[in-house]
Amino acid sequence: MRQIFAVFKRELGLYFRSPVAYAIAFALMLFFGFLFTGNLSEASQRQVPADQINFMPSTLTFLMFLVAPLLTMRLISEETREGTLEVLMTMPIRESQFIIGKFLAVWTYYTVILGLTLVYYQILRTVGIPDSGRALGMYLGAWLYGGATLAITMIWSAVTEDQVVAAFLGAATVLVLYLAEIAASAISNLPNVNPGLGSFIRELGFSAHYEATMLNGVIRAEDILYFVFMIVAALFITTRIVEVRRWRS
Repeated sequence: MRQIFAVFKRELGLYFRSPVAYAIAFALMLFFGFLFTGNLSEASQRQVPADQINFMPSTLTFLMFLVAPLLTMRLISEETREGTLEVLMTMPIRESQFIIGKFLAVWTYYTVILGLTLVYYQILRTVGIPDSGRALGMYLGAWLYGGATLAITMIWSAVTEDQVVAAFLGAATVLVLYLAEIAASAISNLPNVNPGLGSFIRELGFSAHYEATMLNGVIRAEDILYFVFMIVAALFITTRIVEVRRWRS
């Protein structure tokens, strides 16, 4: 645990000293602020209940195909490009500890951004009566959703030392998993296609385990296990890639 904490502390410090990280947080909060104010004003003019607690988590999870690659593209690729990865690997630390420490750092940074959006929930509490149970499911799902996308995009940061390529491939992967619901519906409508294939693709995507359930406040064990499995599987793949690179060097 000391090795993991050492990597975690180092990476988290880099995030909070990086102008890029602050720029991402500022841009997101500014964007959310404009959208929230506009929707709240529209609800007030139409005299409808100001119950928009699903607005921020759903918007943030949708934007993760852009945010996750930007946050993870430098985690390993920069170490490889600058030659510091080999130096770090000579230290008494296992590859899994190295990867987990980096992942926990970027997930913590994402958690801070997600936590900042709770200010909108507090505003809604002053003008309405939002469902706190539903909000819990939404934010728990958004937290796990973010962790899964960050872990997946880390794979590409380990594959290539080009940060732009890592970001592009990460964004494409997350977007494919996000659109799996649409692909599953299209495949299910094709003639002479096994219906089980569409169901399999649907269950493989993010939407079936977040937008259909947790975004509506429904917390299911299978959805939590899905995101946990995605995180563990992605970190396992990333660790194997780093191990291969270490032995080749």
